[in-house]
Amino acid sequence: MLLFKLALVALSIFLASWVAKRFGHAVGGALAGMPVIAGPIMALVLIDHGPVLAHDIALATLVCVPATVAHIVTFTHMAKKMPWPLCLALAMTVFFIVSLALVALDWPDWMRIMLAALAPAVGLMSMPRVKKQSGGIAIPALEIVARILAAITLAGTIIVGADYFPASISGILLAIPIAGSILPCFTLPTYGYQATVNLLGGFAKGLNGFCTFFIGLLLALPVFNAAPAFLLALSAAFAVALLVYRINQRLARSSP
Repeated sequence: MLLFKLALVALSIFLASWVAKRFGHAVGGALAGMPVIAGPIMALVLIDHGPVLAHDIALATLVCVPATVAHIVTFTHMAKKMPWPLCLALAMTVFFIVSLALVALDWPDWMRIMLAALAPAVGLMSMPRVKKQSGGIAIPALEIVARILAAITLAGTIIVGADYFPASISGILLAIPIAGSILPCFTLPTYGYQATVNLLGGFAKGLNGFCTFFIGLLLALPVFNAAPAFLLALSAAFAVALLVYRINQRLARSSP
């Protein structure tokens, strides 16, 4: 299972980098925000452990979505005046503070789901306003390899380290946004501040599909068998991602 997760992390970083190379930072970030890693893992959970555990994991994942949004918003604001190591350190600090606060709150499930659903939009509005960049970028093959190796190292450390902490802390560790941490650390020093904000703005948009996938699972699992529930959740995630893309395209055309 560890090797499978690391392979998914590597695939996610490769796809996001390849898409950015073809279509730009924002599109690559949007793909990274989608459930590229979480989707296949949830499929395995459904196969091996059934819908009850999958339901609990889906809810626990949604609880940490606002912390992920706080992480990327912090990175974008710090990126204008700080190097990437400080940006990452501050973003991680904010992520842990918000995660611990969310876990400690004894809110009903519907409030947790609502907070997760609203978080990407709130995060996007909270980010700095920069010029939109479109079109492909030149990412050397060696840089893509370095991104993948860095992501695998971070993911492996988190997954192995989670075994040595209490369940609440382990859950937070496993919710750390790998792509949302690794990709901006390469983008900022190489492509600059505006590219970093475009990347993480795309990531926030992709999180709409991520949230939709897990909310779809929560709603579908009590009604359908595992396979139809998973397919419905995945279809809803891509439908919402496409809708967000269309809306943003229309807004971009209508803006002066």
